[in-house]
Amino acid sequence: MKYALATLFQDTVSALVAAGRLPAGLPAPEMARPRQGGHGDFSTNFALTAAKAAGRPPRVLAEELKAALGASPLIERIEIAGPGFLNVFVAESAFHDIVRAILREHANYGRLAARPGKILLEFVSANPNGPLHVGHGRGAAYGDSLGRLLAYAGYDVEREYYVNDAGRQMDILALSVWLRYMEVGGEQITFPDTGYRGRYVADIARALRATAGDSLRHPVADILIGNPDVDADALMDMWITRLKEALGTQYRTVHSFGLDAMQADIKDDLAAFGVHYDRWYSERSLMESGAVDRALALLRSSDSLYEEGGALWFRATRYGDEKDRVVVRENGVTTYFASDIAYHLEKCERGFTTLIDIWGADHHGYVPRVKGALAALGQDPERLQVLLVQFAILYRGGQRAQMSTRSGDFVTLRELRAEVGNDAARFFYVLRKSEQHMDFDLDLAKSQSNDNPVYYVQYAHARVCSVFRQIDERGLPRPDLASADLTLLDAPEERVLERTLGRFAEVIEEAARDREPHQVAYYLRELAGDLHAYYNAQAFLSVDAPLRDARLALIAAARQVLANGLALLGVSAPESM
Repeated sequence: MKYALATLFQDTVSALVAAGRLPAGLPAPEMARPRQGGHGDFSTNFALTAAKAAGRPPRVLAEELKAALGASPLIERIEIAGPGFLNVFVAESAFHDIVRAILREHANYGRLAARPGKILLEFVSANPNGPLHVGHGRGAAYGDSLGRLLAYAGYDVEREYYVNDAGRQMDILALSVWLRYMEVGGEQITFPDTGYRGRYVADIARALRATAGDSLRHPVADILIGNPDVDADALMDMWITRLKEALGTQYRTVHSFGLDAMQADIKDDLAAFGVHYDRWYSERSLMESGAVDRALALLRSSDSLYEEGGALWFRATRYGDEKDRVVVRENGVTTYFASDIAYHLEKCERGFTTLIDIWGADHHGYVPRVKGALAALGQDPERLQVLLVQFAILYRGGQRAQMSTRSGDFVTLRELRAEVGNDAARFFYVLRKSEQHMDFDLDLAKSQSNDNPVYYVQYAHARVCSVFRQIDERGLPRPDLASADLTLLDAPEERVLERTLGRFAEVIEEAARDREPHQVAYYLRELAGDLHAYYNAQAFLSVDAPLRDARLALIAAARQVLANGLALLGVSAPESM
């Protein structure tokens, strides 16, 4: 509705310009919803913003535009208010047409036309060194909902998970798995504090021993050699090096076994959460293909690298970062940053016009250096949009749960889903802006009350389904919703509900533009509230047939929009509760 009116106003201004009655170059009319109900369904300040360029007082320009608009099936009347605002009252027939469109288009209602360009959406991308925890779950729900939303809004979107399978964290996992493997084989081990200590490590180790037997056995004392003069991280690196030397080519067996087990677990967890990807992209493949070396060579050719202290540095400060960054360490090993540079260059080379990365909020300082690297490589850094997600903090029984991957004392996404269900988890995760702090209230998520937002919205959908079940249960004739006389809908609750339905396409447009699925969640709560109010105020089956069919058409339309919106959030629309 909003965009139809904006188009009508723009076409009218263009006609006045073509007729020589207005000068060219005037701003486009913008439609807004007034804060006060008596000021119409929409309002525009076009006459105020264009008055100077048009060479006439705002109210005069407003009168001229109002007269030029003439009669339109969209508009009941236009009132000029204050210094020159045009308040537009939309014709009731236009809202009836929206109801008919919903019933006609079903699951496609609200879907927008295709747009040019390609978007690569990368999200979660957690290191495969442990199960996903509830913090990862928020990024998963947000990223997947955003992908659904963008596709519904007409964007060509591909979803990708970047697998960090080549870095130090995977070496720590390999060492941890091997130590537990030795422990399962009867070795007495003082497990290092810097290793991964979760139960999942022992599970992987038992599976490894069942597969490899004693073939990976080696004295632990030869690996875990202490050194009081070396800090914990350096000591861990030394142990990893010694394990690689001791096992030789068999080290890859341990490394790959841990990686494959964790990646399979993550894939299974996300799939059960309704999250699917078009591609799982391996960091290791960047190194094996020479992509990292090629990216560094390009940076070197643009004088964006220099050597100092035996390391190779990227001139990040040239691009707004607080300090320069190492891309190759003194020992010749490339950094995570070097891989990320190559990865983002490769994204651009695959032809994506927009790169959307969803990162944890603690990575905000990483943004300037990645954008700087793209600029240094001759790419437009504005192609990269980084969206930050605050980790959710889970409260159970009034106690905050700790989430430490190394210690193993964390609440997994799988455990959260088992406790509150996928629907509650996903809806709660996207109910706030992604960058806002979030406390996840388990008690509320499990409650069957109007205070629980997902229950409130799903119950609205189920209530409409119950009305239609009663038609068959009472032996009433099935209504012909397509031909219902919607002019009979004149109750206040009906007018409110129709107008809320009329905003759905606007919500899709704006939520996709702003990358904010929570706008859809907010809208669904409002629509559910309007539907519950209507349900409580009016009868549906105990009225004469024409009015009954009109009301059934309206609530059927509301049910469809609820289902469409819930699907965008990856939440089910139950028919009974």
